Amino acid sequence: MNEPLICLTGALRQVALAAAILATNTVSMVMAQPNPVPSSAQRDPAIETANKAAVRTALDGWMKGNGNALQTLLSDDIEWTIAGNSAASGTTRGRAELMRKVLEPFGARFSRSNDRFRPRLIRGIYADGDNVIAHFDGAGTTNDGEPYQNSYVWILTLREQKVVRATAFFDSIAFDAMWRRVVPAEP
Repeated sequence: MNEPLICLTGALRQVALAAAILATNTVSMVMAQPNPVPSSAQRDPAIETANKAAVRTALDGWMKGNGNALQTLLSDDIEWTIAGNSAASGTTRGRAELMRKVLEPFGARFSRSNDRFRPRLIRGIYADGDNVIAHFDGAGTTNDGEPYQNSYVWILTLREQKVVRATAFFDSIAFDAMWRRVVPAEP
C-alpha cells in the first residue's frame, strides 16, 4: 500500500478536471498544427521573456484604455481560434478576417458606452518556448447599459513578438447572452 492517496475537494476536483481537459485539447490541437511549437528542450529564455513582455504590454495598454493596443500584437497572417460552441466560435485566418468577424462586432457592442470592454485584472502570463498563455478578467458596459464580464485564457504562439496563432477560451454562456442581446452600433 505505497500508492499515494489523492483526496480532492469539489472545487479543486473541478480545477484539476478543467486543467486536464485543457491540456488534452491543447496537446491534440498542437499536434494537428502544421508547424508545431518547439519542445521545451528548444526553449530560449530570452525569447520567452520578450514574448511575455509583448503580451503584457498589449494587455496593459488595453487595460489603460488604448483600444488599439491588442492590434500591435497581431501578425497580419494570424490564425485565431475561439474554442467551444459560442456564437463566435471557429477559426479565422488573417487579421482582416479576425477584425471583420470577431473584433469589430465585439467592439461595436461597447462603442457607445463610456465604459468599454477591456482587461480589468491580469491573473497571469506564462511562457514556454514560443507559446504564451495569458489569463485575464475583462469587463465593460455594453451599448444597452448592461455590464459584461468574463474570464479569458488565450494560448498564443508568437514569432518575433507577434501572435501568429491563438486559441481563446472563455465562458461562452456569458458571452452568448451579451452577443445576442446587444446590437452592434453602426460606425
